[in-house]
This record gives sequence, structure tokens and C-alpha cells, in this order.
Amino acid sequence: MRKPLVAGNWKMHGSKSMVTSLLKSLLAGSSPQDAVDLVVFPPFPYLYRAQKLLRDSSITWGAQTLNPAAQGAHTGEVSASMLLDLGCRYVLVGHSERRRLYGESDSDVAARFETAVQAGLEPLLCVGETLEQRERGETNSVITAQIDAVLARCGIDSLASATIAYEPVWAIGTGKTATPDQAQEVHALIRDKLLARDDMIGSQIRILYGGSVSSSNAADLFAREDIDGGLVGGASLKAEDFLAIRDAAA
Repeated sequence: MRKPLVAGNWKMHGSKSMVTSLLKSLLAGSSPQDAVDLVVFPPFPYLYRAQKLLRDSSITWGAQTLNPAAQGAHTGEVSASMLLDLGCRYVLVGHSERRRLYGESDSDVAARFETAVQAGLEPLLCVGETLEQRERGETNSVITAQIDAVLARCGIDSLASATIAYEPVWAIGTGKTATPDQAQEVHALIRDKLLARDDMIGSQIRILYGGSVSSSNAADLFAREDIDGGLVGGASLKAEDFLAIRDAAA
């Protein structure tokens, strides 16, 4: 039985006071007995604050990206060891905004995934198609290529410590959401692909849905067989909404 996971990607939002208030509210609404794993992904400057506030709780935290290099002349970047130093358990890899705005290719994403796994971080691999690709009937081929890049570089065993998030690019921050049936179809595609390579990994890996997840649509999405929780954007910035999504996953 896969334990649901609800992750909050804060993107480039936050301040010291906002982060403190949000995390304290999440802590007040959570307990180690919760049936859902909660993860937050603050911007880099607030990872230390997350570590300080969450270190003795059931809520875990991670970073929004990492550089494949261990160290060196990479101004503005962060390494896996830096994230581990701040207590991170997870790291987002291949988020659509990293692919679209900063030019990360499938090969770049695979390199970051490999670095995370080798360092002992748990990568949350994001895959998804644009509206144009969906309208051309390319959803399955795009998703397959994004996963194949990771499998070719890292092998199926690397996914034993990973999570996948299907995030249709056309639904991120737009208020549009894939229907539960549309989301389930892609989640089943991903799971079947992995099951064909390894029964254990394919059956146990958690596959999240990301794309304008809200407290009003979460229950219908999470009721589908292969949707194991959500990668939440805007709604993760409000404790009440984020905890309501957690409750829906439970």
C-alpha cells in the first residue's frame, strides 16, 4: 500500500515572517500519526528556517533544484552536499519551469536526478507535456521520452528512492486542471512503463499529480487508482488549503 504524499512547491515566494507563520500553522495541523506524508519545498534562503522549525516533526523539506557539480565556479547554484547540510530529504528535478524558463533538457534533468540519488537525496522527478504537445497527440511520447532519459542514464533501480510527479504544463498556475480521467490515464502509462521494467519499483513508486491542485478538486483526483498525492503550487502557500489537500489525500 503506497502512503500518499502531498508536496508544496513554494516557487519564488516567501519572507522570513511568512515562512515562520506558514510552517508553524502546518505543524499545528499535523502529527506523526498522519496517514499522509507532507513535504515542503521553500526557496533556498529559507531552507535553514525550515530545518530549524521542522527538524523534530513529521514534516520533511527539500529544495527546488540542484546543480550536478559537487563544487566549483557555478555562481548562483547549489550542490547536493549543501542541501544535505540543511537537512533536505528531497529535491525537485525537472520541474516544467526549470525546463521551459532555464532550458533544462531531458539530459540535464537526468544528470540532476543521478546526482541526487548518488548523494542520498530523494529526487521528485517532474514530467509533463505542453498544451501544444497534448493537442498534437504527443502526450505519451513526451512523457515516455522524459522518463527514458532518466532510465538510460541511471537505470530502473534509481527509481527505488524516487517519486514522480505528472504535471501537465498547460495546467500549472493557469487554474486549469486535467480531469481525473486525463490524469489517471497518464499516471497509468507511467506506472505500466515502470512495472514492465521492475514489478516492485513499478508497484511501490509514488506518482503525484501537479497542476492547479486545490482543496476543491483534490479528492476527485486522489481517488484514482494510480494518483498517490499531489505536487501543489499556489495552494501550498496557505496552511488551511494545504492541510485540506492533505486531508483529501488521506
